[in-house]
Amino acid sequence: MSYVGPDFDPPQPRRFRRGPLTVALAALVPGALAGWLVYHAVGDDSGGGSGRAVPGSSSSAPGSASPSAHASASTADDAKGGTPSTSAPSSSAPAASGSGSLKGKVIVIDPGHNPSNFQHTSEINRKVNIGTNWKECDTTGTSTNAGYTEARFTLDVAHRMRAILEKQGATVKLTQDGDRAFGPCVDERARIGNTAHADAVVSIHADGSAAGNRGFHVILPASVHAHAADTRPIVAPSRDLGERIAGLFVRETGSAPSNYVGDGTGLVVRKDLGGLNLSTVPKVFIECGNMRDSKDAALLTSSAWREKAARGISEGIVGFLHG
Repeated sequence: MSYVGPDFDPPQPRRFRRGPLTVALAALVPGALAGWLVYHAVGDDSGGGSGRAVPGSSSSAPGSASPSAHASASTADDAKGGTPSTSAPSSSAPAASGSGSLKGKVIVIDPGHNPSNFQHTSEINRKVNIGTNWKECDTTGTSTNAGYTEARFTLDVAHRMRAILEKQGATVKLTQDGDRAFGPCVDERARIGNTAHADAVVSIHADGSAAGNRGFHVILPASVHAHAADTRPIVAPSRDLGERIAGLFVRETGSAPSNYVGDGTGLVVRKDLGGLNLSTVPKVFIECGNMRDSKDAALLTSSAWREKAARGISEGIVGFLHG
């Protein structure tokens, strides 16, 4: 998801170091908010590094492959995408403790955009009320320079997450599964999570920023109280969810927090996204990387890396739900 707005900062220069790079984020917030995580990332600038994080939770999720119904789609993505992966997702990843421990929990995964949005420009350009103002129903999303689309990426990661979380007993709902002509609109995406009384909602995206801008960031809801929007009850739990996802995403993927938004924390707070503004349940967005940067694109088009991304996001959700 490409954007320009009050939270979009200019690129920051990369730092090259021969030794380990330690990103220490120790922002202890008083009250209900949890302390931030300590990132310990080791690597260079050769494509995501080999970063490690010491997350705030020790929970983990199984590294399972997607169900057979989705396996062929994942393989096809590599074949059609920019840089195909030559390695399959690991089947020997350690299984999560407490399989079935998410029984009774409802998780909504929101794969950003829709593969067919580009064929329905008039419909997705229709304005909807997002609480603070009016915004387009949806957008086409971005793509790598080689044509691997954000919509295909988000669906692939969503399928992998569903397999991981359902294996632990969760009820998992997707806002769309490539099964509709376009959308849904951002207000409907929020409504799906609300209607499901979801315990957690995560919207999956990839950014479309300038080359040289690298890394992931998690978008948290700002405190908004306007018209149909009131995020005040979900701000604190959403931050907890986002912090846990950020820490586990680093650990599993080796990717560093964004070097162009979030001041190196991997966290960005926004009030201009209808999917967050209209949510009444804990919800965050994650931009998994920048599709327009060749090094990030090499990761995003790798099946093995997408499995790691799905595992990292899922483990963050599990940690949040276990408290």
